[in-house]
Amino acid sequence: MWKFNEDFSFVRQGIQFILLSMIFLIVIGLGGDKFYGIFGENNYVAIHLMMEILIIVVTMAISIQTWLISPYILSNRVLYVGALFLTFSLIEIAHALSYKGMPFFITESTPYAATWFYMLGRLLLSIGFLAIYFVKEKKIKLIYRWLIYSLPIVIVISCVVIIYAPTPILPPLIIEGEGPTVLKNTLQYIAVAFFLVIMVLLLKNFNKAPKIVFLLLGSSIYLIMSDILFTMYQDVYDIKNFIGHIFELSAFYLLFRAIYFSSIEKPFQQLIDTQGHLEKSREKMHYMAYHNEATNLPNERFLMELLKSNLYISKSQKAILAIGIERISTIKASLGSTYADQMIKLIAQRLKNVLPEEYPLTMPREDYFVVFIDEVNNIHQLKQLSQQLQLVMEESFQIQHFSLNSQLNIGIALFPTDSYREEELVRFALYAMHEAHKTPTRIQFYESSMSSRMTERLLLENDLHDALANQELFLEYQPQLDLQTGQVKSVEALVRWKHPKKGWISPGVFIPIAEESGLIIPIGQWVLETACKQVKRWEGAGLPPIKVAVNLSLGQLFQQNLVGMIHNVLEKTQLEPQYLQLEITESMTINIDHMTTILHQLKALGITIAVDDFGTGYSSLSYLKDFPIDCLKIDRSFVQKIQSSSTDKALVDTILSVAKHLQLKVVAEGIEEIEQLSYLITSNCDTVQGFLFSKPIHPNILQENYQTLHKNAKSILDSITAIKE
Repeated sequence: MWKFNEDFSFVRQGIQFILLSMIFLIVIGLGGDKFYGIFGENNYVAIHLMMEILIIVVTMAISIQTWLISPYILSNRVLYVGALFLTFSLIEIAHALSYKGMPFFITESTPYAATWFYMLGRLLLSIGFLAIYFVKEKKIKLIYRWLIYSLPIVIVISCVVIIYAPTPILPPLIIEGEGPTVLKNTLQYIAVAFFLVIMVLLLKNFNKAPKIVFLLLGSSIYLIMSDILFTMYQDVYDIKNFIGHIFELSAFYLLFRAIYFSSIEKPFQQLIDTQGHLEKSREKMHYMAYHNEATNLPNERFLMELLKSNLYISKSQKAILAIGIERISTIKASLGSTYADQMIKLIAQRLKNVLPEEYPLTMPREDYFVVFIDEVNNIHQLKQLSQQLQLVMEESFQIQHFSLNSQLNIGIALFPTDSYREEELVRFALYAMHEAHKTPTRIQFYESSMSSRMTERLLLENDLHDALANQELFLEYQPQLDLQTGQVKSVEALVRWKHPKKGWISPGVFIPIAEESGLIIPIGQWVLETACKQVKRWEGAGLPPIKVAVNLSLGQLFQQNLVGMIHNVLEKTQLEPQYLQLEITESMTINIDHMTTILHQLKALGITIAVDDFGTGYSSLSYLKDFPIDCLKIDRSFVQKIQSSSTDKALVDTILSVAKHLQLKVVAEGIEEIEQLSYLITSNCDTVQGFLFSKPIHPNILQENYQTLHKNAKSILDSITAIKE
């Protein structure tokens, strides 16, 4: 765009100059008589010779220039232009030498010869340009330039022979004392007509090369002006003759500029532009090599070079802060990389606003940041900075129609306390970052024991990828007792993993790994389908209808086809929707709009919705009126302290009261003692589950001991009734 504007700026300036020239031409035309012989009659030969020499120099320069560039361009048009100007230059030399007052060999110069040389040159120039325009451009062999450049000599010799024939062959074009003849003016106007045609043809290609075309147009205009003047002057002393030569010289100068620009200046400028683009590309490639594409933050390569150049300079204590974005992998797996990238950008901007300039923020990977602190005064400084960074996550991130929340887990490694090598220092900070989510503050300093735990975790993640295909995962079911009827009407499906070498792996260990790695989505679908099939098997075995509760992860709730997947599972297993209950955690309610839409769609299928671990989350209770929830599950941590802690007892009472007023069912988890059950019965709790009745058991065991479960439950309930009486 800049080059386009530059060309047209040049064109505007050129138009202004041409207009001034035309005004000057009009002034000369109106007052030419006043300037007749203004330079003195004796000086006109010298003035004319000077003008002709300048014209010869310019036209010869054009010819030489095209000769010199032809080995590199090898264009037939370029060679034809060079040959044309060589011909014109030689004819112009003949014209200058045959001019009145100049000797030409042994023959006295006459207006006849000088005028015919001039007119032949002018006609040759106009006709030659027009012919070259219609010649199809093609590459030719280098040897042809000698042949083409030899033609001007043949043409000029022919012209000299014709003009200086003993008996004049051509009629005179100038009559002394009278001026140009009709023939000269006619030939002059023919040349003008040819140049007008050339101008029309040039205008059609103006947008392709504005500067070059304008120079050629300007040259044509000046040649036309000179032709007009040469038809008007009376003799060589007329000012119009002098001004005509000025315009002619100007025309050839513009032609020289056009050829110079197209053959030298423009290619050179293109070379400079190409070098500039290449340099910018190199700079861009270098920038991309050292910066993260999504956030434009320095990447891992930049971080390592920064540490190598700054870590060992002074003996002051230094620190690496590894900042992990919780659930970012889940958001990416469920909503897509576009949402995840936008959220990462917003987080990065907030962190940069908090961090001092001397603490560079880098992003080695797509799910965590690293901050290098060159000088640490005390540990409290690091804790305080980490807390400030965590505060930026309090406000939700509005990305399109989603309102997303997350937290930061911050791991800290010190130099040289924890490691003397930059690679280890970063790795140890990452170990601490992965452990940080287990602490209330989500800030963790590196400890040597973390290395072995992280290694074990990575090995487990690798094995978990194959666990589903190798049928190492299976489900157990924990019965839920309806306190109104004393019957087991529902169960909770719980996934288990028996590692072929390490034995039983706790769900508290492998479920977080599955959530962070994205494996929770295929595992969750397998759990749902397996649980629904099991309910149908129990039904086929003669057991009463049993509802199964299945936990949904955050990653599943954000997957695009969740509702369709559940609908397909229900159709595939032929399970009636009312016998499936999906459990979400309270922390999943961070995105009200999305959750409301999804839960209403799930509810439309006919299934029930429960909130698991109710009371342990941080969301507003307002979602209870917005979400189509059927049941609240009281977390075991409240139930276990229901007798020893008045606070937990009050919380349980509050949950039961809220559920009663909202007409929601309540399930209490973790019932292990008679006293806990007795209190919940008195408080009108609907359903309970826990080791007091049954631990999670294999589906076949539940089927075989279904009646025994009821007998044990009845015995426990009867004992509570007896105690109360």
